[in-house]
Amino acid sequence: MLDRRFLAESPDKVLETLARRHAGDDALAMVQRFASIEDERKAATRELDSIRQMRNANSKAIGLLYREGKRDEADAMKEEVRLAADRMKELEQLQGRLESESEAILLALPNHLDARVPPGKGDDDAVEISRWGTPRSFDFEPVAHDDLATALGILDTERAARMVGARFAMLRGAGAAMERGLINFFLQLHTTEHGYTEVMVPYMVWGSALQGTGQLPKFEADLFKIEGKVNGSDAYLVPTAEVPVTNLHREETVALEQLPIKYACFTPCFRSEAGSYGRDTKGLIRQHQFHKVEMVQITTAENSAQAHLDLVSHAERCLQLLGLPYRKVEIAGGDASAAAAYQIDLEVWVPSQGKYREISSCSNFWDYQARRMGLRHRKAEGKGTSFCHTINGSGLAVGRTLVAVLENYQQADGSVIVPEVLRPFLGGLDRIEAKQ
Repeated sequence: MLDRRFLAESPDKVLETLARRHAGDDALAMVQRFASIEDERKAATRELDSIRQMRNANSKAIGLLYREGKRDEADAMKEEVRLAADRMKELEQLQGRLESESEAILLALPNHLDARVPPGKGDDDAVEISRWGTPRSFDFEPVAHDDLATALGILDTERAARMVGARFAMLRGAGAAMERGLINFFLQLHTTEHGYTEVMVPYMVWGSALQGTGQLPKFEADLFKIEGKVNGSDAYLVPTAEVPVTNLHREETVALEQLPIKYACFTPCFRSEAGSYGRDTKGLIRQHQFHKVEMVQITTAENSAQAHLDLVSHAERCLQLLGLPYRKVEIAGGDASAAAAYQIDLEVWVPSQGKYREISSCSNFWDYQARRMGLRHRKAEGKGTSFCHTINGSGLAVGRTLVAVLENYQQADGSVIVPEVLRPFLGGLDRIEAKQ
């Protein structure tokens, strides 16, 4: 969440970020309402302080009046103190309501934007930073991954649909093996080459964990909520490993020498895709359930910018070793995630579509998530604490990588060459062919 003091003292800067994000009138109204709440809160505090002073003074005076036999004056002053106590309760309740409302606003407002974030509202406004690799020139018409994989007998969406409907898939044989191989390849690369510690985490989390990373309260429609309580609280299936992994250190103060903390984690991910009606309804691009290997870093404010760039390079390394052409882009303010201060996406080349598609979003959240989950680190020489900075990115989205491998490595006879780097994970398999 935003720093309360920053919002109170610099509302113009917050409004500037909201304009860059193309936020709606409701967000702008929140900033104005927060200012009103602050005025009300300060007025209530002043009145409370005044009443406390009056009550303390009168309490002493009442005893003197009784001792002097001035009972009527003492009784009148007691009534004044009683009324003051009633007013204090009203003001304390008002303060509680104002605090709850201001907290809700802080949780709802998006993160401040880095100065580097380009202007714009959508995908077309992303600014290209670089490209790697050259898209292959085919001497035949490239086939879409779902048709290709179905013909090879390694993908079956019809049988999955009989169980649970659209946006689910069943992988078979070499398709399932390649999905598993990609997961293992990514994890091995990140742990041995990039210095991440592998973790396995719960696939369901309480709402408080989703609030900590910024998915709640705003994006509940994108989540799958579990029927009934889990250990006494509302719980959800994880939309990304970012949620449980970043929350591993919630409500902790870590030692400075522990940082950076770097985790790599595989999980299935579950998303309702509430805002994507009619988009990518076929194939593996946009599923309700998909696999991802996530990278998370927890670091200091001083080191987060470089750590973010390092994390991007770690996701790039996956694509480079697979030989998949991609481009790197800065996401525009109006298209960046609400929690991100600065977001770089990697987009892989999809031959059947003739364009690049997102395969990894790498975001620096500054202290936005850490504030929400109470994650701090000790300062140098133990002098106080600061909020950590959190960074994450897909390394990579497994299903979309499978799409890219199938399409970029397809052959005229309908077979698919297995990238050399994946072959050890597939028992030496070098080509996927349709079974006769």
